[in-house]
Amino acid sequence: MSRVGFKPLEIPNGVEVKIDENNTVTVKGPKGELTQTFSDELTIKVEDNILTVERPSDSKKHRALHGTTRSLIGNMVEGVTKGFEKSLEIIGVGYRAQKQGKKVVINAGYSHPVEVQEEDGIELEVPSNTKIIVKGIDKEKVGAVAANIRAIRPPEPYKGKGIRYEGEYVRRKEGKTAK
Repeated sequence: MSRVGFKPLEIPNGVEVKIDENNTVTVKGPKGELTQTFSDELTIKVEDNILTVERPSDSKKHRALHGTTRSLIGNMVEGVTKGFEKSLEIIGVGYRAQKQGKKVVINAGYSHPVEVQEEDGIELEVPSNTKIIVKGIDKEKVGAVAANIRAIRPPEPYKGKGIRYEGEYVRRKEGKTAK
């Protein structure tokens, strides 16, 4: 059983947390501002730079909401202080990426290059032509953009070519054998 919901969340210096009615939490920090609305069945309080989330009962629904809400607020606080990033690597002969202004152009074995636009709040970096870094303050958005880029050419199991997360293990299959 997880006890994440009971852990108090310490708010670092330079971060401002504001809770409106309808449980709308706004977190402001050095990297930006995030806002999200949570279930109004839970009680969210800030006292002496410590945020706590309390649930009204031990029903299954309230237990699930309790831990999820605490984790999401923790991610918001971490996002506005440190930010999040996901690294992708491109593997394959002729597969490469390059940055052109606000977009990244990816050649991944198709007859045409695929263009990926930067969304608001998301920054795309290409330190080398086989590496893409997705940065931002919203963990959900960073993960979604990284998944969309990976979906352009997911790694295939025979040669391992494609776009994968850095450190991702691709289980390789044996190819056909001649008789």
